[in-house]
Amino acid sequence: MNAGDTAWVLASAALVMLMTPGLAFFYGGMVRVKSVLNMMMMSFVTIAVVTILWVVVGYSLTFAGDTGHVIGDFSEVGLKGLLAPEAVSGTTPTLAFVAFQLMFAIITPALISGAIADRATFRGWIVFVVGWTLLVYFPVAHSVWFLDDGNGGWIGDKLKAIDFAGGTAVHVNAGAAALALAIVLGKRIGWKKDPMRPHSLPLVLLGAGLLWFGWFGFNAGSALSAGTTAAVTFVNTQVATAAAVIGWLIIERLTHGKATTLGLASGAVAGLVAITPSCGAVTPVGAIILGLFAGAICAFAVSLKYKLGFDDSLDVVGVHLVGGLFGSLAIGLLGSAAAPSAVDGLFYGGGASQLGKQAVANLVVGVYSFTIAFILGKVIDKTIGFRLTEDDEVTGVDQTEHAETAYDYLSAGGLRGALGTRPAPAPAETENGTTEASEKEGVKA
Repeated sequence: MNAGDTAWVLASAALVMLMTPGLAFFYGGMVRVKSVLNMMMMSFVTIAVVTILWVVVGYSLTFAGDTGHVIGDFSEVGLKGLLAPEAVSGTTPTLAFVAFQLMFAIITPALISGAIADRATFRGWIVFVVGWTLLVYFPVAHSVWFLDDGNGGWIGDKLKAIDFAGGTAVHVNAGAAALALAIVLGKRIGWKKDPMRPHSLPLVLLGAGLLWFGWFGFNAGSALSAGTTAAVTFVNTQVATAAAVIGWLIIERLTHGKATTLGLASGAVAGLVAITPSCGAVTPVGAIILGLFAGAICAFAVSLKYKLGFDDSLDVVGVHLVGGLFGSLAIGLLGSAAAPSAVDGLFYGGGASQLGKQAVANLVVGVYSFTIAFILGKVIDKTIGFRLTEDDEVTGVDQTEHAETAYDYLSAGGLRGALGTRPAPAPAETENGTTEASEKEGVKA
């Protein structure tokens, strides 16, 4: 056991945990004012729900043993036996690894929520998180990350596809499910007609900043030790994200004539998503190339929903599914044996073998996640209800689902300040020091 590695893994776990509140701010700022609380609640409640699932059964199904190369077993339910001092994972206590992987399990379903903003029942969302996490996330994470000298998960240990920190297990996985739910729940009332602009771009930037900060734990923490691999992935994460911002803003400038705040924030997230699977496989120069293309490609991809006719409210498909897929495939193109993953891609003379492995892994995960999410969504909608009624959606999901509003404009001076009106002039005083209003009241009395 190494104290430095343990400290780094625990600190990284805390950074990744911060990403989910960051996601709440990012998504919350992007929706209309009548949906912001519900949007943030969908992220925060995921923290509560998935934490319990992870401790009770999730860790065991993901990282305890192997069953058919697709799922773990029940030998460590309730984290049985993991409190002992001899319970070690690599150079850290197993519970440190448990805590770190828990944060990945939390944010993955939370990402899906952005696709169904404004129109999902809160109870339906909670049931979906439980079902999708059990049926999709746990087996996919096992298939990708449980390594046991050829006896582990089929994607990471048999196929040898690379997913350093979650491009396949997190982003493609969540993005495919987001597409399924967007189709199941249908379009928002007024989609393509009403503007539906973000109500608070400062919240969007705050959320993007917290995500960028926390992502260093997401990627560099996945090294599971404080060493060269962590340093390389840390630098690659920063470089690719910066390049993606530039790539997205260039496309915005060329297509719309303006570089926007929302575009900057979205470009940053696109870069973070794309570098996630490949941060241990590329050089910093490769990360720049990857980031530039990721920003540009995702900027184009977010417009596909209008052409294909599905209402992905906050562009989960365009950023996470497309960005995660591109970042994963880029390993087969830009991978360098000089990087920690030690695999040469096509552009480094390694042939197309790794590219094929990456494609197979992401295709299978995407199809599986989409299928289960679609079925789950349909079942929930037909039973307890998943889509809001038309009246509730028009009124606003914050009021109908939570009996709250994000901003109290009717409190003292709030409405006046919100509308930009001037306060009424003070009543004029008479010669004896009373006001005209008080004298009139006296006459009435």
